[in-house]
Amino acid sequence: MTVAHDEHSDESRPLLTQPPPSYHSASDVDSETTLDGEEVSSPPLINKKSKGEIAWILAGLWSAVFLGALDGTIVATLLTPIGSQFNRSNQSSYIGTSYLLSVCCFTPLYGRLSDILGRKGAMLLALTLFGVGTACCGIATSMNTLLAARALAGMGGGGVMTVSSVTVTDLIPLKQRGLYQGMANILFGMGAGLGGPLGGWINDNLGWRAAFLLQIPILVFSFVLVAWKVNIVLPYDVQHQPLSEKLKRIDFGGSVTLVIMVACLLLGFSLKTTEEMPWSSPIIVGLFVTSAVFAVLFVIVEKYWAHSPVMPLRLLKQRTAISVAVNNLVSSMAAFSMLYNVPLYFSAVRLQSAANSGLHLLPHSVALSTGSVFAGWLMRKTGKLYTLTLASSALTILANVLVVLWNDKTATYHLWFDIVPQGFGMASSITSTLIAMIAGVYKEDMAVATGITYLFRTTGQVLGVSLSGAILQAVLLSQLRQRITGPDAAEIIYEIRHSIDTIRDLDPLVKEAAVKSYGDALRAVFIFQLVLCIVAFLSCIPIQENALPGTHEEQEEHYRNQQQQENEEGDA
Repeated sequence: MTVAHDEHSDESRPLLTQPPPSYHSASDVDSETTLDGEEVSSPPLINKKSKGEIAWILAGLWSAVFLGALDGTIVATLLTPIGSQFNRSNQSSYIGTSYLLSVCCFTPLYGRLSDILGRKGAMLLALTLFGVGTACCGIATSMNTLLAARALAGMGGGGVMTVSSVTVTDLIPLKQRGLYQGMANILFGMGAGLGGPLGGWINDNLGWRAAFLLQIPILVFSFVLVAWKVNIVLPYDVQHQPLSEKLKRIDFGGSVTLVIMVACLLLGFSLKTTEEMPWSSPIIVGLFVTSAVFAVLFVIVEKYWAHSPVMPLRLLKQRTAISVAVNNLVSSMAAFSMLYNVPLYFSAVRLQSAANSGLHLLPHSVALSTGSVFAGWLMRKTGKLYTLTLASSALTILANVLVVLWNDKTATYHLWFDIVPQGFGMASSITSTLIAMIAGVYKEDMAVATGITYLFRTTGQVLGVSLSGAILQAVLLSQLRQRITGPDAAEIIYEIRHSIDTIRDLDPLVKEAAVKSYGDALRAVFIFQLVLCIVAFLSCIPIQENALPGTHEEQEEHYRNQQQQENEEGDA
């Protein structure tokens, strides 16, 4: 096998030594001075769009983002009827797991694909996979077919988020980019919020299959708008490459090893939680070992053989890039652990109904939307993000400290509003760190860097749910065994762990033991979240403050300055 890099190549050297010609027109050229003082022709930008065109493009992109969020929560309400129809209720949780695992595995691939196939081509590929997978879910004849269809939909679902974010970055200067990200997050939150009640209504009136099939018209609308309006100009050599050359640039080796590495890692944690397997189980150990082996193979492929690496290792050597990646990983773990375990606290410890338990997340959902928009507005106003990022991360620490302190005497208003700083800070932080990542890399790395950001976010979401579930069950089992003894103890403990509804009907002493055990277990989970938030705050400190250009021209100048600085450092 031939090594793609020659002996003079350097992992830290930028891919392009001159500003890419892709963002310029072939006519009406202006004058520019090179590093040696010679004047050359430099065409102006052409990736400018009118407000009307941008509105159409955003409608196409964000309708797909909205649908992706809606799909996730709709499906969550359909697990019971789907499991009952196929007589596979014990496998119903895999409907969500198969989709989320697929999203995690394929999300980072779309960054590079959007550079090779173009933004339009990559987005259309993602929409096609998502649409075909969703349609197959609606006509599935068995649970196994449905699980495979959900995995296929996930292969496209990850690309929808990544490519839409990359495309908006192409169109919107960085100083305004955060505000647009905030608006996209509002739509994502609306989709996630509407999915639950809408899914229940559709199931009751039309059947669960309709919940999948009714998504197809929205996907067609998004597909048509993307095909019609998304015309982002890429570098000349990419635009005019024959298909065979584009296929050669796809990092198949890196993609396969990355998918297997992430899939085995997440599947190991998921099986540990959902199937309650011990850590010493041959299946769990085998998955983790396989993940480690393919992690090594992935690094070797990316460093020595990949022509256009799906995850350039030099990016992870940059302090801003690695800091943002770590921050997004651990903060997503804390956020999704909070989302899953706060309702559990009100159900198992406060013995409230499922509806009332879920309502306690409403202030959190509002905070998510406002936090993201606030971060975008502040970055647009000040052109700064470093202090905002630190403050946002500090808010998540405050929220988790307050939640750890919950007890029987905690005031009601605390139970409703203590998690608000978590939602506000998390939304603000993921918005500012995305902009920090984009502003800290070279233009040609922007799409790949965006894909890496979403990879660490989605991986953190799965790990947050899985690890918090493992901690919860381990502490809960230990506490229940200490508090409940006798000939029927094992059966009672099993019922308490697997059905919270049974707690209300228990003998008063056993009920008290169950409630206290859940309280201790959830406090351990909340402490785990607090540690994650502290790590997230520390990971923000190395992030560099880069200028946020307010216009396309300033953004081009920003990227040129980055390139010039790198060249000067290389010469030194």
